[in-house]
Amino acid sequence: MSARVAAILVALLVLLGGGAYLLQKQDSERRPAGAQALGQKIFPDLKAADIAAIRISAPDGKLTLQRKDDGWTIAERGGFPADAAKVREFVIGAIGLKVGQSEPIDEKDRARLQLDKAATELEFAAADGKSLARLALGKKYFKREPEDPAKAPGDGRFVQKPGQPGVVYVVSDPLAQASPKTAAWIDRGAFKVEKVKSLEVRTPDGKGWRIERSGDNADWKLAGAKPGEKLETTKANSASYSLSLLEIADVAPDDVKETGLDNPTLINAVTLAGVSYAIKVGRAEGDNYYVSFTSTAAEPKEKALAAHVLLIPKSKLEDTLKPRAELLQKKQDTKK
Repeated sequence: MSARVAAILVALLVLLGGGAYLLQKQDSERRPAGAQALGQKIFPDLKAADIAAIRISAPDGKLTLQRKDDGWTIAERGGFPADAAKVREFVIGAIGLKVGQSEPIDEKDRARLQLDKAATELEFAAADGKSLARLALGKKYFKREPEDPAKAPGDGRFVQKPGQPGVVYVVSDPLAQASPKTAAWIDRGAFKVEKVKSLEVRTPDGKGWRIERSGDNADWKLAGAKPGEKLETTKANSASYSLSLLEIADVAPDDVKETGLDNPTLINAVTLAGVSYAIKVGRAEGDNYYVSFTSTAAEPKEKALAAHVLLIPKSKLEDTLKPRAELLQKKQDTKK
């Protein structure tokens, strides 16, 4: 090959390379902003160790989770303990969020995807209050439209990053946990009374009953049983065992009024381990009762719970709150 031919080939390669670069550049310019971010992390610089607060703001409320020395708490509920496992799972999931899809949008699209005033704002903050990362959360994303989008879990979510009003991203996590409702962040099984030795229930009118047993496998005895009265063992077991299955539906706001706890039904229980519980059951609020309690337990978690008014499902207390007559065996009809 002559030097002249070689020079021509080199020139052609340079020309073709430059053309390819120009086409690539033009294609990149034509792509919607953010398209090059596909597969990239939504929060590339966010680290779990730096997060000291999580702020969630939605049209129906606000919630602030704060990290304290003894765990995560809910600021709007006077420091009520948040479920550390739920917070940890949410943080890990958020840090791992990746762009699955990216599209340009205008104002009409923002409203349709609930990325306008209807959006849920998620923010992570440092110990000094400085914002570490923010994200606007819109509608759930579905690969196939379900019959009831409101109840369906979703295959992902439409989100938008600050400073990019013309771009919407789709992530594969519906981020259902990102709710300002306190019920979504508490440990529902945090309050339980296990292995009861004695149990007494007193209604506001003074009526009630008391049962007790000497050990874990011993029979229950009804205090003050009258001649002919016999305790129904299964109902006594249910009344006591139900206290070990209690759930917290929610925690009441600090300024809640009209709880009925000024004239409550009283539940006094002593466990086989010698721990005493004084439980007050107030009025009903929907499917729940307002409940407060004191305990001789030394566990810090129980002491933290005892400082608040709880909402306990009615269904979890119905066996314990049965009238005395319903704990007795029914008399057999001897008439022929």
